[in-house]
Amino acid sequence: MLSISKTKIKGVLLVKPEVFRDDRGLFIETYSKKKYFEQGLKEKFVQDNYSHSKKNTIRGLHYQLKNPQGKLVRVLRGKVLDVVVDIRQGSPTFGENVSVILDDTNFNQLYMPPGIAHGFLVISESADFEYKCTDYYYPKDQHGVLFSDPELGIEFSSSKIIISEQDKNFLPLNEIPKRYLPRFN
Repeated sequence: MLSISKTKIKGVLLVKPEVFRDDRGLFIETYSKKKYFEQGLKEKFVQDNYSHSKKNTIRGLHYQLKNPQGKLVRVLRGKVLDVVVDIRQGSPTFGENVSVILDDTNFNQLYMPPGIAHGFLVISESADFEYKCTDYYYPKDQHGVLFSDPELGIEFSSSKIIISEQDKNFLPLNEIPKRYLPRFN
Protein backbone atom coordinates (compact mmCIF):
# COMPACT_ATOMS: atom_id res chain seq x y z
CA MET A 1 0.00 0.00 0.00
CA LEU A 2 1.17 3.54 -0.79
CA SER A 3 2.52 5.35 2.25
CA ILE A 4 3.56 8.98 2.56
CA SER A 5 5.41 10.12 5.68
CA LYS A 6 6.69 13.45 6.95
CA THR A 7 10.37 14.24 7.44
CA LYS A 8 11.96 16.71 9.86
CA ILE A 9 11.52 19.52 7.27
CA LYS A 10 7.96 20.84 6.99
CA GLY A 11 6.47 19.87 3.64
CA VAL A 12 9.20 17.39 2.66
CA LEU A 13 7.63 13.95 2.32
CA LEU A 14 8.99 10.44 1.80
CA VAL A 15 6.77 8.45 -0.56
CA LYS A 16 6.86 4.66 -0.54
CA PRO A 17 4.83 3.29 -3.46
CA GLU A 18 3.31 -0.16 -3.50
CA VAL A 19 5.47 -2.57 -5.50
CA PHE A 20 3.82 -5.63 -7.02
CA ARG A 21 6.38 -8.38 -7.71
CA ASP A 22 5.94 -11.78 -9.33
CA ASP A 23 7.87 -14.19 -11.57
CA ARG A 24 7.64 -11.76 -14.50
CA GLY A 25 9.19 -8.84 -12.62
CA LEU A 26 7.37 -5.97 -11.01
CA PHE A 27 4.75 -3.26 -11.45
CA ILE A 28 4.53 0.12 -9.68
CA GLU A 29 1.93 2.82 -9.95
CA THR A 30 4.41 5.73 -9.85
CA TYR A 31 1.79 8.44 -9.49
CA SER A 32 -1.96 8.54 -8.95
CA LYS A 33 -3.44 11.97 -8.31
CA LYS A 34 -6.33 10.43 -6.34
CA LYS A 35 -4.18 8.17 -4.14
CA TYR A 36 -1.50 10.78 -3.48
CA PHE A 37 -4.19 13.38 -2.72
CA GLU A 38 -5.81 11.01 -0.21
CA GLN A 39 -2.39 10.63 1.48
CA GLY A 40 -1.94 14.42 1.73
CA LEU A 41 0.12 15.22 -1.37
CA LYS A 42 -2.24 17.62 -3.10
CA GLU A 43 0.08 19.37 -5.53
CA LYS A 44 -0.70 19.96 -9.18
CA PHE A 45 2.19 18.90 -11.39
CA VAL A 46 2.73 20.68 -14.72
CA GLN A 47 6.06 19.40 -16.02
CA ASP A 48 8.09 16.18 -15.97
CA ASN A 49 11.89 16.21 -16.29
CA TYR A 50 14.39 13.41 -16.81
CA SER A 51 18.17 13.27 -16.37
CA HIS A 52 20.77 10.59 -16.97
CA SER A 53 24.00 10.96 -15.01
CA LYS A 54 27.27 9.07 -14.59
CA LYS A 55 28.66 7.74 -11.31
CA ASN A 56 29.98 10.48 -8.97
CA THR A 57 27.91 13.19 -10.66
CA ILE A 58 26.49 15.83 -8.34
CA ARG A 59 23.55 17.87 -9.56
CA GLY A 60 22.52 20.77 -7.35
CA LEU A 61 21.72 22.20 -4.95
CA HIS A 62 19.14 23.98 -7.16
CA TYR A 63 16.08 26.15 -6.63
CA GLN A 64 14.02 28.74 -8.46
CA LEU A 65 13.11 31.97 -6.66
CA LYS A 66 10.44 33.77 -8.69
CA ASN A 67 8.87 30.56 -9.99
CA PRO A 68 9.58 28.06 -7.21
CA GLN A 69 8.98 24.42 -8.00
CA GLY A 70 7.67 21.70 -5.77
CA LYS A 71 9.20 18.42 -6.96
CA LEU A 72 8.33 14.77 -6.67
CA VAL A 73 11.54 12.91 -7.54
CA ARG A 74 12.43 9.29 -8.15
CA VAL A 75 15.11 7.06 -9.66
CA LEU A 76 14.12 4.88 -12.61
CA ARG A 77 17.47 3.10 -12.83
CA GLY A 78 20.49 3.26 -10.56
CA LYS A 79 21.05 4.71 -7.10
CA VAL A 80 21.45 8.25 -5.77
CA LEU A 81 21.90 10.04 -2.49
CA ASP A 82 19.10 12.60 -2.76
CA VAL A 83 19.36 15.75 -0.64
CA VAL A 84 16.98 18.60 0.15
CA VAL A 85 17.89 21.72 2.12
CA ASP A 86 15.42 24.09 3.75
CA ILE A 87 16.47 27.55 2.55
CA ARG A 88 13.15 29.28 3.33
CA GLN A 89 13.65 32.41 5.42
CA GLY A 90 11.67 32.15 8.63
CA SER A 91 11.39 28.35 8.55
CA PRO A 92 12.00 26.63 11.90
CA THR A 93 14.25 24.17 10.04
CA PHE A 94 16.18 26.78 7.97
CA GLY A 95 19.56 25.36 6.97
CA GLU A 96 18.66 21.78 7.83
CA ASN A 97 18.77 18.98 5.29
CA VAL A 98 17.24 15.58 4.67
CA SER A 99 19.15 12.90 2.76
CA VAL A 100 17.64 9.67 1.45
CA ILE A 101 18.75 6.89 -0.84
CA LEU A 102 16.55 6.64 -3.92
CA ASP A 103 17.12 3.65 -6.17
CA ASP A 104 15.64 1.06 -8.48
CA THR A 105 15.27 -1.41 -5.62
CA ASN A 106 13.27 0.52 -3.02
CA PHE A 107 11.51 2.77 -5.60
CA ASN A 108 10.94 5.42 -2.94
CA GLN A 109 10.18 8.98 -3.97
CA LEU A 110 10.82 12.29 -2.26
CA TYR A 111 8.54 15.31 -2.43
CA MET A 112 9.83 18.77 -1.64
CA PRO A 113 7.65 21.89 -1.59
CA PRO A 114 8.55 25.12 -3.40
CA GLY A 115 11.41 26.97 -1.72
CA ILE A 116 13.56 23.93 -0.98
CA ALA A 117 17.01 23.47 -2.54
CA HIS A 118 17.52 20.06 -4.13
CA GLY A 119 20.43 17.99 -5.36
CA PHE A 120 21.77 14.47 -5.64
CA LEU A 121 24.94 12.39 -5.95
CA VAL A 122 24.96 9.35 -8.26
CA ILE A 123 26.41 6.40 -6.35
CA SER A 124 25.75 3.66 -8.93
CA GLU A 125 27.50 3.39 -12.33
CA SER A 126 24.80 5.69 -13.72
CA ALA A 127 21.33 6.85 -12.76
CA ASP A 128 18.14 7.78 -14.59
CA PHE A 129 16.28 10.37 -12.53
CA GLU A 130 12.78 11.77 -12.99
CA TYR A 131 11.13 14.88 -11.53
CA LYS A 132 7.47 15.89 -11.47
CA CYS A 133 7.35 19.69 -11.02
CA THR A 134 4.64 22.05 -9.79
CA ASP A 135 5.85 24.94 -11.98
CA TYR A 136 7.71 25.29 -15.24
CA TYR A 137 11.48 25.61 -15.44
CA TYR A 138 12.75 29.10 -16.17
CA PRO A 139 16.52 29.10 -16.89
CA LYS A 140 16.91 32.76 -15.89
CA ASP A 141 15.41 31.93 -12.48
CA GLN A 142 17.96 29.20 -11.68
CA HIS A 143 19.67 29.65 -8.28
CA GLY A 144 21.64 27.37 -6.04
CA VAL A 145 23.49 26.67 -2.82
CA LEU A 146 27.05 25.34 -2.78
CA PHE A 147 26.89 21.54 -2.51
CA SER A 148 29.98 21.46 -0.28
CA ASP A 149 28.85 24.18 2.15
CA PRO A 150 30.48 22.95 5.38
CA GLU A 151 27.72 24.43 7.55
CA LEU A 152 25.12 22.20 5.88
CA GLY A 153 27.00 19.02 6.80
CA ILE A 154 25.93 17.10 3.69
CA GLU A 155 27.94 13.92 3.11
CA PHE A 156 28.46 14.04 -0.66
CA SER A 157 31.41 11.69 -0.29
CA SER A 158 33.11 10.84 -3.54
CA SER A 159 36.75 11.07 -4.54
CA LYS A 160 36.10 11.94 -8.20
CA ILE A 161 33.05 14.18 -8.37
CA ILE A 162 31.67 15.36 -11.69
CA ILE A 163 29.90 18.70 -11.35
CA SER A 164 29.00 21.61 -13.61
CA GLU A 165 30.87 24.90 -13.35
CA GLN A 166 27.63 26.59 -12.33
CA ASP A 167 26.99 24.17 -9.45
CA LYS A 168 30.63 24.33 -8.34
CA ASN A 169 30.45 28.13 -8.05
CA PHE A 170 27.24 28.60 -6.05
CA LEU A 171 27.67 30.40 -2.72
CA PRO A 172 27.35 28.81 0.73
CA LEU A 173 23.91 29.39 2.23
CA ASN A 174 25.08 32.00 4.76
CA GLU A 175 26.61 34.10 1.95
CA ILE A 176 23.50 34.23 -0.24
CA PRO A 177 21.80 37.65 0.09
CA LYS A 178 18.36 37.34 1.73
CA ARG A 179 16.68 38.81 -1.37
CA TYR A 180 17.78 35.66 -3.22
CA LEU A 181 16.21 33.25 -0.73
CA PRO A 182 12.55 32.16 -0.64
CA ARG A 183 10.29 32.90 2.33
CA PHE A 184 8.58 30.32 4.52
CA ASN A 185 4.77 30.42 4.37
